[in-house]
Amino acid sequence: MSHDGVGSRAVLRATAFLTAGALAVPLLAGCGSDDKAGRPLAGPDIAHVTRDKVAEGGTVKWAMDALPETLNAYQADADAGTTRVAQATLPSMFQLDANGRPAVNPAYLESAKVIETEPRQVVLYKLNQQAVWSDGREIGAADFVAQWRALSGKDSAFWTARNAGYDRISKIERGASDLQVRVTFSRPYADWKSLFSPLYPKDVMGTPDAFNDGARRKLKTTAGPFRVDKVDTAGKDVVLTRNPRWWGRPAKLDKIVLHTVPRDERATALADGKVDVADVDASTAGRITGAAGGTGSPLVGGGKTSAKKLRSWALAHGLAAKKVEHAGQKKLRKAITRYLEEQDGLRSYEVRKSLEPAYTQLALNGAGGLLADERVRRAVARALDRKELAKLVLTPLGLPAEPVGSHLALEGQPAYADNSDALGGQDTREAQALLSDAGWVPGGPVKEEKKGDKAAGPESSTKGDDDQSEGGKDGEYIVGEDDKNTDGKNEHGDGSGRHLAQDGKQYTGQGGAPGAYAPKGTAAPAGAVNGPLAKDGQALNLRFVLPTGAGSETLNTVAGRISAMLEKVGIRTTVIKVPDESYFKDHIAAGDFDLALYSWPASAFPATDARPIFAKPAPAADGSVNVEQNYTRVGTDQVDQLFDQAASTLDEDESRDLIRKADTRIWAAAGSIPLYQRPQLVGVRKTLVNTGAFGFQAPVYEDMGFLKKGAKVSPSPTKN
Repeated sequence: MSHDGVGSRAVLRATAFLTAGALAVPLLAGCGSDDKAGRPLAGPDIAHVTRDKVAEGGTVKWAMDALPETLNAYQADADAGTTRVAQATLPSMFQLDANGRPAVNPAYLESAKVIETEPRQVVLYKLNQQAVWSDGREIGAADFVAQWRALSGKDSAFWTARNAGYDRISKIERGASDLQVRVTFSRPYADWKSLFSPLYPKDVMGTPDAFNDGARRKLKTTAGPFRVDKVDTAGKDVVLTRNPRWWGRPAKLDKIVLHTVPRDERATALADGKVDVADVDASTAGRITGAAGGTGSPLVGGGKTSAKKLRSWALAHGLAAKKVEHAGQKKLRKAITRYLEEQDGLRSYEVRKSLEPAYTQLALNGAGGLLADERVRRAVARALDRKELAKLVLTPLGLPAEPVGSHLALEGQPAYADNSDALGGQDTREAQALLSDAGWVPGGPVKEEKKGDKAAGPESSTKGDDDQSEGGKDGEYIVGEDDKNTDGKNEHGDGSGRHLAQDGKQYTGQGGAPGAYAPKGTAAPAGAVNGPLAKDGQALNLRFVLPTGAGSETLNTVAGRISAMLEKVGIRTTVIKVPDESYFKDHIAAGDFDLALYSWPASAFPATDARPIFAKPAPAADGSVNVEQNYTRVGTDQVDQLFDQAASTLDEDESRDLIRKADTRIWAAAGSIPLYQRPQLVGVRKTLVNTGAFGFQAPVYEDMGFLKKGAKVSPSPTKN
């Protein structure tokens, strides 16, 4: 869970992966059982082939962001690396299909279903009779019992990240045979399919010491196509090798090496052959795509090409500005030579792309300050052209550019419905009317704010503001501060903004309006309100907190466009750029922001997983306020009740309708505004098949491998 990445489902439930006043609205109409969620906007892109076309053996080197702090997915510091290890080495009773829906995993289950509802809900799991742990022991009821007891929340000695669902289990027992497990619930639980995925062996879950420390750096007992061979802390690798006791279709690969590579070094790592597959930003994706056609060299011998022309070529081809801005001809030639060498190496790769099962949102902090007024939050929402923002990010990448219409599901999932009408679309006049109704009028007297004044909620602080490395005084930009400059150009002098890419360079396909990164004095966009809006001597100015560093360019560009949209209705923004490492902890979680951008992963189990994200903040025993994962601090009793009802009904249609109704009320409260589904770009060696951009679909690790000589890849039947 982060501003530029998405955490695992376990982490999503855990955190109390990043960047979401009650309003009476009618319940959603037309959400009966005949509603269709449609298909995902983009399917998997994995170079799918049948197993007979995959060569035996080989090692795949797969880039990850960081060495996992733990291999226990149920701990708070589990991350994407933890999830990848668990997927390849541990049982999951259910896994997601290409539509983001849970499906029985036949490697571990023959069946799983509710067999009783009265007096208690009982689920019977019938296990695959061949399923065994790597030590030879059968997977069975003892493992289910150990995991339930560890995650139930009844024993605080287990440092668990979450207890949802497990806290509703009253007992687990052996069924008619060792291959049957009966799970009895104390109260109905709709999301029972979310449990025991992944399932850890009883030697990991059986005691607090084993749970807390035993599986952080090693995992002795596994039950997947691969096993954990070693965690190399020096080399920052996790090495997975074939599991000799795997009963399913044998893994094609001998080994998978998860290798730590920072995002901004992945083009070089791919070019040098250090990794075979890596999530990349659009800048790197563009380099991979461009490498196939070759890149014209500006290196004409004997110094005939001026430093100015070399510098212009370097910047145009994405070489880091800081490296070439003041470089002399010799250094420029060296940098360009290295770049061209890397381009040659990138010809062995291709980009596979889809949409991540996650969406980026604009979060509005409703805890206090200006956005505590629901009318102001709604005005912000009505000022946004979400379709334009989706196009800004996705159209240059050749991906479907549809704004997300739900907080709780993505298109293709059963719970998905576009409920944004509960708030309304872009409407400048309506936004201005809402602000007027809230008492904000143009041209009113404004008291001069002192440095350090807070614009966010009561938990705000100025921590980190003095550490800004870019832009203005203390890293602050005030959009539309004056009208002295009217040429409409940004700080790069091109009137548009840079190349935008997912986690990469900025891009605006049709010329960017002046926004958060316009220098002081840039003219307000055409049609903007004349004069600042003010109320009681205070200007309507919102703090827009954004991260810096590699991978943040997309959010910064989107923020710039949002700021321009808000300026048109009279809302000014001060952009505060903060270091990546402090963005979440010191600003989002601490409530030190008015506006922010971050992403949430979608879930097949929104009644369980999404509830803490939108739960109404409640007073804690120590006098503090427990916000769980609701960092916007906007919630209602009605939404909480709808989540509770959805989690407690075993009628799938009824549960889905309750989720949609909850989403309608979340839209109406205007605490978070979903914008677009995140792009998923993966650089993959051309000969590597059955891997790439998976979208919703769970990876099938045993089918991954290198294409046999002479075999060809056919278009995937699951790709849209």
